[in-house]
This record gives sequence, C-alpha cells and structure tokens, in this order.
Amino acid sequence: MSRKKRRFEQLEAAASKPKEKVDYRDPFQEKVGTRVEEIGKRFEGQGRNILYAVGAVAVIAILIGIFYLWSSRSNAAGQAALAKAIETSQAAVSASPLPAGSTQKSFKSERERSEAAIAEFQSVAQKYGGSIGEKAKYFGAVNKLVVDRQAGEDELRGLASSSSPAGKLAKYALAQALTGDGKYDDAVSLYQELAGMDDPVIAKDTVNFDLAQVYEKQGKKQEAADIYFNIAKAASEAKDQDGKPVPMTDTARQAKTKLEQLDPDRAKQITEPEPSSPFGE
Repeated sequence: MSRKKRRFEQLEAAASKPKEKVDYRDPFQEKVGTRVEEIGKRFEGQGRNILYAVGAVAVIAILIGIFYLWSSRSNAAGQAALAKAIETSQAAVSASPLPAGSTQKSFKSERERSEAAIAEFQSVAQKYGGSIGEKAKYFGAVNKLVVDRQAGEDELRGLASSSSPAGKLAKYALAQALTGDGKYDDAVSLYQELAGMDDPVIAKDTVNFDLAQVYEKQGKKQEAADIYFNIAKAASEAKDQDGKPVPMTDTARQAKTKLEQLDPDRAKQITEPEPSSPFGE
C-alpha cells in the first residue's frame, strides 16, 4: 500500500503494543486476517494522515490491522459476519473481470465497493449489536467517508462519544478527517482528548505526532517543536528490561526529522542509540 503524503499507524496503534487479549480467528481470519494484521503492524507507530480527503480508501486496510490487534473473542457467527463484511471492503477494484474460476469479489470502482461494504456492515450491526455491532458501525462509517464524507463524519462523531475501543478509533478517524477538511481547531481538540487517555488504543506517540502536524498547519511552530522533541527524546533514552537501548520507532525518527527542520539546535540534544551487538558486546 502506498504511504500517502507521509503515511492513521494503523496505526500504530503502535509504538506501544496493546495489552494481551484473546485473539479469536474464524476460517476467514485464518486466510485473510494474517495478511491484514501484517499490514497494520507494518505501519506500527506511523499512524498519520489516514483520512485526508478521498484518501479514506487507502487507509481502511490499516484500520483493519488495528482492529485485529484489539479484537477479542465474541459470538462466532457475529465475528464471521463481520469478517465477511471486512473482506468485501478489501475486495479488488478493477474495470476488468477476474480470471475465470476466481472466487474473489471484485468491484468496478471504490465507491461501488464501499457501498457494498456499508450494506454488509449495517446488516451485521442490526443483527448482532453489542461489541460486534459497534465495530461494524465503525467500519461502516469509515467506508461511508468514500461515499458521503459528511455522513461518514457524522457517524464517526456519534461513535466517538463512546469510551470503547471502537469509540476511540472513531475519534481518531474523525480527527484525521477533520484535519483533511481544514478544521484544525476541532481536530486538535480530538487529538488532545486521545492523548490524555490512559489507553487511547492508538499509540500516544502517533496521536501526539498528528497533533504536532496540525499545530504546524496552524502556524504554531513552537508547540509542534515541543511535541516532536518530547517524542524523539523519550525514544532516544528508552531502555529494555535488561537496560539496553531500544531502537527508535519510525514515529520517533520522523519526529526528530521534523524537529531538525523547526529547531535544529534543539534537535542536536537527541542522539539515536547505537544498535546492540548480537554478540552481547
């Protein structure tokens, strides 16, 4: 997947790993789940600019990767139905028909695919409700950004009032969408709420990096530089359980790069740790 404009990590939900939870897999997840998990982890610690304008489509796979990281055991039928709807949202988009004998879904346009996925997610939400229903509503709202952006944002806004994982992801998705719309003050408020949470689902470095980028757009260079410094400085000093330096995440490295542009002298205070020798030296 192309990294648009800099690359939600999807974020990732990611410089820090989520708490251990039971990871349920139905037959679909066994075949497709692993692939989308890898997509999510590839963008770990890099959740930025996910829903800029029509870029919502490109980020759905990242959101799905995050979803599998916090998905827990639930009703098998509901989980399978949700997975089927996700499969539709990830189907191929091509003007040409699939090869003869192919059992994969295919749509002529991203809009057509999103419309089909929305219908399936709505069906899941109505039939199962509860946690599965909330997740279905979340994915439906993300897909709706492609079909009717304002309606998608309105649905995300409603979901964002919940303190559940889906509610937190909806808040993040809404912040990204509002950033793309140029509604920076509203986006800042949402990012600040997420950054103040004990468990925002999305990694705090990711949230803070996005917040800093909005500050830059607002011309608040000092506020942005402070955040970039804090992210990079903490990462450069991080140690593992054995007291050895931990490699900086992509988010931290990019924060340092941003700081070098805004405040070169301050950036010199940050030294990336040397990689540990595999021989223990």
